[in-house]
Amino acid sequence: MKRIQPKWEAPSGKDKPKLHLYNSLTRNKEEFVPQSGNKVTWYNCGPTVYDASHMGHARTYMTFDILRRVLMDYFNYDVFYCMNITDVDDKIIVRARQNHLMQKYIESSPRPEVWKADVKAALEALKAKIARETDSDKHKMLTQTQQNVEDLLEKADAGQNVSLLEFKDILSSWLDKQRGSTVTDNKIFADLPLYWEEDYHKDMEALNVLPPDVLTRVSEYIPEIVKYSEKLIANGYAYSSHGSVYFNTKVFNATNDHFYAKMVPEAYGDQRALAEGEGELSVTEDQQTEKHHPTDFAVWKASKPGEPAWDSPWGKGRPGWHIECSVMASDIFGESMDIHSGGVDLKFPHHDNELAQAEAYYENDHWVRYFVHFGHLTVDGCKMSKSLKNFITIKEVLEKYTARQLRLMFLLHAWKETLDYSERTMEMGLEYERTLKEFFLNVKDSVRLIPSSGVGAYTKWGEEEVKLNDKFQEMRKEVHIALCDNIDTRSVMEHLRELMSAGNTYMSAARTSHKQVNRRLLWNVAAYITDILKIFGAIPKEQTIGFPMDDMQGANYEETVMPFVSAFADFRRKIRSHAKATKQTDILMECDKVRDDVLPDLGVRLEDHEGTTTAIKLVGKGHW
Repeated sequence: MKRIQPKWEAPSGKDKPKLHLYNSLTRNKEEFVPQSGNKVTWYNCGPTVYDASHMGHARTYMTFDILRRVLMDYFNYDVFYCMNITDVDDKIIVRARQNHLMQKYIESSPRPEVWKADVKAALEALKAKIARETDSDKHKMLTQTQQNVEDLLEKADAGQNVSLLEFKDILSSWLDKQRGSTVTDNKIFADLPLYWEEDYHKDMEALNVLPPDVLTRVSEYIPEIVKYSEKLIANGYAYSSHGSVYFNTKVFNATNDHFYAKMVPEAYGDQRALAEGEGELSVTEDQQTEKHHPTDFAVWKASKPGEPAWDSPWGKGRPGWHIECSVMASDIFGESMDIHSGGVDLKFPHHDNELAQAEAYYENDHWVRYFVHFGHLTVDGCKMSKSLKNFITIKEVLEKYTARQLRLMFLLHAWKETLDYSERTMEMGLEYERTLKEFFLNVKDSVRLIPSSGVGAYTKWGEEEVKLNDKFQEMRKEVHIALCDNIDTRSVMEHLRELMSAGNTYMSAARTSHKQVNRRLLWNVAAYITDILKIFGAIPKEQTIGFPMDDMQGANYEETVMPFVSAFADFRRKIRSHAKATKQTDILMECDKVRDDVLPDLGVRLEDHEGTTTAIKLVGKGHW
């Protein structure tokens, strides 16, 4: 009888988790669907470079570095990542002027009676500012500054040596009010951000943050900003007034398919937030009368004396803060991008104003598909900011902790939630690092004497191997679910911890029963954990298992030295066993001395276990 091949049916399977990201535009986790196949276009708001980078910058750029790596190396998207540098800004202008004027003041070598009188005048201006300040944190900071200045003046009056630089904060601000309009050289305003941008890049390299594919600077986009502003006027969404250009929020919001403040509609009309967005040099009574509506904001600002200026159809001026990102991101990505990211404090007005300008320029409602914002960073429960002078620089942090420890701490927290930086939260990262190190050391020691290939590399699975593998497969599934759920690294790290615990239990049981571990299974578990940490940027990509030997030279260090250390450990174990049997305590003491006092300084830890081989762990010099 002629036979025919039977019909085959594909298995129905189960729903496979899909990546969802929290989208600030909807305030929900939305399935992530790039606009163009596997390509992801991503714009991230970069730093305003006028001072040293701090822990807030570390949180921002390490967080988005982790998300970027996950998209690229776990979900295998082709990410095209652009970041800007804000090098034209009110804060930069004020700081540059203050530094310049203070330097000139010091170089003039004023007599003591002159500079004391100037400091006292600056102190009176500070007291007036304190009287107007309504923010409790700023009020407290300014009051402390007043007290410090008064103490320094008392010392100076008492004949003690006091440097003019100790009065820099208060005196430079006073000098700027008196003489700021005399600073006209654009180079003064360019040198400061160049210096701090270079410093920022060094900090990011120290933190192992991947560089952007494209970096844009505001100062290099002035012609494009002027043309963009002209089109906004031509489209009917902006108007010129007294040498400035303003965005007409009322007209935009009244137009079909447009919505002003689409991310934070409840903030519409928030004058305090709008004023902060305009910048401290731009909020004046004159500006308010120049606007058609109180909610309108500056696209192009007419420059006043003491500010950098460029030519435009409306006269000498400079770009508004919000237009900068709209223009630069549009220049790179065009009328729509997949992801735009930044800090949660930028939602309104900065990002909402960005959206309004770009959607008015392109006459669309989808300039950004997914808006991603990370949570606030506090320090010991308090808001951290440069204006409050309570920020911790990245360099200061790296004097105490490593970049890896910092990254592990961030991974242990949800990226979109507020994170409090303190010794307690850092201890979480340190403890997790210790757990990882010990697990990797245990794995390496357990498989040390087992061949990596050939017949001896494979042994029959028993109940313990099945149990460990079941946990391995379960944790892989849970890790994938967590990464699909808004890249939930906190849950991922807990799943890895649970897997390490299962691996340690397996190794401990094997040692107790004098059984050989299954090398392939154990190695696969350790390699998987290592691979996830590589994806997160916590381990170099070239590393095979575990952490690199930080204080050793060469990638093959471990492979090179282990045979020698192993031979010595085996020799010592036999001598120690013989000494115990013959009760030669002096030899036992020498064996303990080389284990406890000599080898740790060489980066080697030996652990004696009765009835089995000595455990060998290469931990690096100074670790125990």
